[in-house]
Amino acid sequence: MLLQVILEGLGLGILLVLVCAVGIRKGAVGMVHLYSPAVQQRCVKLGLTSPERIRRNSLLFKAVCVPGYISYVLVCVYGINGARSFAAGFWQLFVILSVMNLIDRFLIDGYWVGHTNAWTIPGTEDLKPYITAKDKQKKWLFGTVGMAVIAAVLAAMMTVQ
Repeated sequence: MLLQVILEGLGLGILLVLVCAVGIRKGAVGMVHLYSPAVQQRCVKLGLTSPERIRRNSLLFKAVCVPGYISYVLVCVYGINGARSFAAGFWQLFVILSVMNLIDRFLIDGYWVGHTNAWTIPGTEDLKPYITAKDKQKKWLFGTVGMAVIAAVLAAMMTVQ
């Protein structure tokens, strides 16, 4: 079962990579809502985007991705794996979300954003690194504690009689 849950986490990580790839397909400015306010402001100043477009893309990202990711994990854990108790649901949800978090931290943030030019927005190079050490600390904290909280909330919701 653990191997299956890890594979489901890899699937969720692949979905995240695909969302990012689609988001930057016409240039990284398409995902500028994920960057710091300084980068966003520079992009607006350079005429690459507008505050309205940044807000719209951010809302669209949240409206599509968050429910999509939640649906994915719930289908895996409760539909496919057949979890029925809080404990069974929690550990599976936590593992799937943690695997996705590791993919996000190491593959996307660490390698793709940090060591390639795919996420470079022309005219903002002086604002690199786009993900600062402080940002990384916050992401690691949310990725561990936050994923546990999300897993607990979803498991509790699914086991309420």
